[in-house]
This record gives sequence, structure tokens and C-alpha cells, in this order.
Amino acid sequence: QVFTFNGVEIRVQPSVKVKNGAPMSIICHADISKNTDFQLKHNFTIFKDGKLVFMTVSDKEDARYEIPVAKSSDTGDYECTVKADRKLSFSNSVYVWVTGMTKPILTADRKEVLEGEVVKLRCELPEEVPPLEFFFRKIKTNSAPKEKRVPEQNQNFSEVEYYVEEGDNIIQFDCFGKRQVRSGWESSQHSNKTLVTVKEPFIKPTLITRPSSNVTEGDQIEFQCSTVVAQMRDIEIILQRNRTILSNVRDKKSLKYSTVATQKDSGEYRCKVEQGAVSKTTKLNVFVSELFPEPTLSASMTKLDESKDLILNCNINGFRRANFSIVRKSSSGDILLKNSRVLAIKVNVNDTGSYICKAEVKGITKESKPVTINVYAPVSKPTLSVVSGSPEVVLGKPLQLICHSVMGTPPITFTFYKGDEIKKNVTNDTYATFLDEDIGLNDNGGYKCDARNNHSSGVKTSNILNVTVIVPIRDASLGSVPYGEVEVGSDTAFLCSVKEGSWPIDFKFFKKADHEVLLHEVREYSDRTVWHKKTMKRKDTGTYYCMASNRASVDVRSRPITINVILAAWQKGIIAAFVLTAIAGAGAIALWWFLRKKK
Repeated sequence: QVFTFNGVEIRVQPSVKVKNGAPMSIICHADISKNTDFQLKHNFTIFKDGKLVFMTVSDKEDARYEIPVAKSSDTGDYECTVKADRKLSFSNSVYVWVTGMTKPILTADRKEVLEGEVVKLRCELPEEVPPLEFFFRKIKTNSAPKEKRVPEQNQNFSEVEYYVEEGDNIIQFDCFGKRQVRSGWESSQHSNKTLVTVKEPFIKPTLITRPSSNVTEGDQIEFQCSTVVAQMRDIEIILQRNRTILSNVRDKKSLKYSTVATQKDSGEYRCKVEQGAVSKTTKLNVFVSELFPEPTLSASMTKLDESKDLILNCNINGFRRANFSIVRKSSSGDILLKNSRVLAIKVNVNDTGSYICKAEVKGITKESKPVTINVYAPVSKPTLSVVSGSPEVVLGKPLQLICHSVMGTPPITFTFYKGDEIKKNVTNDTYATFLDEDIGLNDNGGYKCDARNNHSSGVKTSNILNVTVIVPIRDASLGSVPYGEVEVGSDTAFLCSVKEGSWPIDFKFFKKADHEVLLHEVREYSDRTVWHKKTMKRKDTGTYYCMASNRASVDVRSRPITINVILAAWQKGIIAAFVLTAIAGAGAIALWWFLRKKK
């Protein structure tokens, strides 16, 4: 009994695309060759999406998995395996799509609600398998439905809450579902429509004005806002002009508010009634006509010298019967100067400031636009100085000057001059600075500054400031006479000089040892100096250098020179005579000793 698998095949009847609710069969067929006609047991196993859904044992070469009512959850990849006498064979996979979904069922937790309350909905897709997506719709007459999407990964139903808004008299809800298939998304039918009736907790408020919505400045105007409430609980009435809250009451059915009308009271008024999440508003436009125009303040001058006369005049175009006052504005409050249309004063610098006039008719007060008055004291003669204090500058370094006026009303304009050339204009309060970065050898004077403000006295000029330019030391050198070798006891002259540098110059002479030793220092109004060192000794042998500096505060060091102190000629002769005498004495002693020994 020999057999072999030629193949295993899986088929779907009536087709791989089946309508929801129709019957469907999954057929697994084994193609086997035998050497003789003998009976063979076949173990059939059918899988959907990798999960076992059907198993049978048969001596036939076909197995049939019947699904009498196909559902969308039956959509998936099917394959089968056949095992016979320790031999196993697999089919290819086939994708089956059950089109269409079951119709969802929608329920609401209540059929009647108040505005501001919440309706809880539940949408269920029986016989469907998650993941699913649910779509809830709130349907109102003459408006587009409001839709909410809720994905569900683990259940075939979903719940959602809808807020009932003002004007939702009768509303309907429905829902539908979606599931993802290989070709995209598939939608169910829409559920049954659920009707919810909405009741008002209070009616839209009424807003009236007395005597009317068109009044004149100075008239008394009264607003009344009222409503009808089902339950007097946590209710509030608010009156607004544009966005400003004017008045409010709680747990009452009406609100009253009155005021003396001014032009700023023109605008849109809103009576708003709120209870919980419900809010209803009534709007009313009010127009307040002008009783009299805004006053105008004029000044004889707005910029004037101290001790001059200033006249301020307040008037209303085409209207003279009013109570006038002239006021000076201040950070601490308005300062009343005079209850009159006209104010005449002799000014000083403290009168600089902002002035307005006020006009009052029938309890209505209006202000003019402010007028700024500037009173100027003359500038004093400025002083020009160097910021660092000393009137000198190192060549190549910047020079910073400051021009200062002790007296004078700001702003003050300062002008800096170098010679007759204007270098800079600066406007400041009491001083200004100027940085001259272009200092040359010939810049030894000629700086001055001007100061002026809006006072009629004109420009004041400082004294001329002369600045000394300090040339830094350049190339110090050291020499000596004699040079190189010096006899003991003789004098040596050291000469230290520089190629360039402003006088006076400080010269210092040093000898190098374990540490540098200062030997001599001197200040000279010259580019060189000579130092005479008396009676040189052997210990004076060594390396010497000099250092030069001036007010540029830069030390310049010379190259070192070496001095070797040697013995004088007469000292050498004494030493030679002493040596020869010692040799002769030694020879005489040796001869005497030799003759004595021989004898």
C-alpha cells in the first residue's frame, strides 16, 4: 500500500465574495495517488486567519465546512491541511470576503431632557467582531448633522454623551459602524432613529429700556431684563454693554439697572440668563446723542522760556453755557488750577507738563485732549574734560571726552569739535561723551563742545581743551665705555638711549644675577642718560641691561651686554714678580741641600 500527495486544494462555494446572511461552504480536497485501490483515512483541518475552525476524519478525499449564515466576522484567510498515515500536506491560502455588516441597534438613556443636560447613547453591532469604529449623529431640522467617531478595539458596542444645546427642541440620533477589510473600509447600514424631546429650563429673556433706546446725554436711562424660569435654582441674570458687565442678580427673575446717559453708553447691550450650562441672550442697541461737544484747550505757546507769560483758553464750539475748569495732569492725580475758561500764569520750569480743560453741563463732564507745555531754563556754559581725568592720551589709543552742563532744561544737544571740524552731535539730558579713535602726533589741542536747548538764549561754548599726546618708548639700547673688558678699579660709563618717546623718560639700570638687581634709576628730559659706575671690581663681572618708560606706561627693555672685569697691568706685574721670587728661593734651597749632602 503505497500512496503520495499530489496536492491539497481549498475552494469556496458559491464564491470567495459572499453576501452577509447567505450560506457558504469551505471545501478542502486532497489529490492522492495510490499503487492499489485501498481505503485510507484522511485527517482534515481548516484554519481561518491561523486559528482552527473545523476538523474531521474521513476516508473520502473531500471535507466540507458548512456556514449556513455567513457573517462579516467570517471574512478572512482560509487554508487547510490533510494528514494520512504520517504524511502531511498543506493547501494554499484563499481570502474570503463576506460583504455587508449587521444593522446596528441604537438606544438612548432618556427620551425627554432639559436644555443643558446630557443624553447618553449606546450603539451596538451584534454578531460583529472588533476592532470596529462607531459613528454617532445628532440630527436637527435645517442643519447639518453633528457626528462623533469612536473607535473600539475590544468590544462590539460603544457609548457616547451628547450635550443638549439651546434651541434643541426636537432632536434625533442614529449611528452606523465601520470595519476594515483588505480592500479598505466597509460601512454598515444606519441604525434606527431615536427621538429625544427637549424642554426649556427658562425662556429667552426680554430687555427693555426707559424712556427709550434713543436718549440724550444727561438723561436718566433704565434697563430691565427679565425671564420666566421653570426652576429657581442657580439662575443668574447679567447685563453687559459690549463686553463690560454692568450688573447681575442671582436666583431672581428680573434685573434693573439705571444710569445717567453719556456718549460712552452708546452701544450693544446684552441681557444674558445662565443656569448651569444653559445660556440665553437678548440684544438691544442703545444710542446716546451728544449734549455738547468735547471742549478744546488752546495755549498761547507750547514751548517757552521760564518767566514768560502763558495763557490757556478753554472753549466749546457753538456752546458757551458750561462750567469750565483747567487742570494739570499728574501721576498722583489731577491738580485743579482754576475754575474758569482762561488761565494766565508766569511760568517756571516746574510748570512743564500736560494740561486739560473740563466742561460740565447737566452733570455730564467732558475733557479736552491734553496739551503739553514745555518750559525751558537756559543751559549753563559746558565744561569739557577727559573721562580718565588727565588731559593726555597715548598715541594710537582712543580718547574719551565728556561735555557737561550743570544747568539747563533737557533735552540738551551737545556738539563736539576737533579744531574747527564738527565730530559729533548728541542729544541727552545733562552730558554727552565723544570717543576720538583717530589720535595723531599733531593732536595736541583744539577740542571744544557746544551746548544748546530750546531756550531762546542760544548756544553756549566750553573752553578749549588741550590734550597732550604721549608717544610710547621705542627701541631702548645699552652701551658701555669701555666695552666688554674693564680693569679692576677703573670707572665704567653706561649709556642707555631710546629712538623715540615723549619726555620725561624714566631710565633704570639692572644687573642679571640669581634675581634681577636694580643698580641705578633716573628721570631725564632727554632721550638718553649716562650712568658712571666708579671703581669696578671682579664681582661686577656679569650681564647688564637698561629699561626705559614714560607716561605711556610701557616698559621697553634693551638687549643685554656682558662686562668682564679683569686685573690691571701693575697687578699682573706684582703677581709675576712674586712668582719669580718664589721660584728662585726654591732653587737656592735645593742647591744648598744638594751641596750639603755631597759634602
